[in-house]
Amino acid sequence: MRVSDIDKRVEEGYRVLASCRLCGFECEVNRLKGEKGKCRSGKEVMISSCNLHFGEEPPISGEKGSGTVFFTNCSLRCVYCQNYPLSQMGKGNKISTLELSEKFLDLQRKGAHNLNLVTPTHFIPQILEALSFAWDKGFSLPIVYNTSGYESEIALSLLDGVIDIYLPDMRYSEDDKAVAFSKAERYVKINQRNIREMFRQAGNLKLDSSGLAISGVIVRHLVLPENVAGSLKTFEFLANEVSDKVWVSLMGQYFPAYKAKNFPPLDRRIKRQEYDLALGYFGQCGLSSGWAQPEEFSE
Repeated sequence: MRVSDIDKRVEEGYRVLASCRLCGFECEVNRLKGEKGKCRSGKEVMISSCNLHFGEEPPISGEKGSGTVFFTNCSLRCVYCQNYPLSQMGKGNKISTLELSEKFLDLQRKGAHNLNLVTPTHFIPQILEALSFAWDKGFSLPIVYNTSGYESEIALSLLDGVIDIYLPDMRYSEDDKAVAFSKAERYVKINQRNIREMFRQAGNLKLDSSGLAISGVIVRHLVLPENVAGSLKTFEFLANEVSDKVWVSLMGQYFPAYKAKNFPPLDRRIKRQEYDLALGYFGQCGLSSGWAQPEEFSE
């Protein structure tokens, strides 16, 4: 989906970097001069990998795979992050926006169903610039924005009309849990505001004749031990304030990665009854669209 004012979006995005307000922290550091805030990123883009991925939701991965670009660093500090070498330890390489555009085009040449931008929030202006280069060379894949859902309002305004498919997390329904386990202040208000806005921009999930996503929103909710994620409140919000038709990916693959062993109850896998409880809340709230993704459970 190419927008007509992409050059203006890029220019505005770089102005935002001069007093950065892309994520919910709104640090206001000058990243154009190398200053770094919560995301620990300056002006230059860093990516850790770029490949076809088959582990996403069925309408995203399809048969040929989703063209994923994993960006380095993250604004959040999730103690259980499963991608912590990338998001927390800064594993990756610097790349120009022109080189990034070539990565996008290469994924298209490889047959990817879509371009999947993973943890992209802190690099929105650079991504927009790379897209403008790629569009000029025939790039046409649907764009998936794969995010923790902790953007600022201005960040989502830059993406309006650019993103085809939003794939946000809803991690918590209580701010004390968000601060304790992700260092995310005002998470619930920011996250819920963003889910509403993403749904306004992209609407409910739409599939093509082969079952592939072409537009819309899929909300990811990771079930955590002892209902740390607050599943009931999350599903009540979605059903009552977004849509009872919204598609949800209810994930059961939690395991204690990174620093989780020091943060009980996150120091263990979830139990089957914890996942089943969340699944029950899903139906109780009148939601019916999405995927149940149970994995291995502890006893």
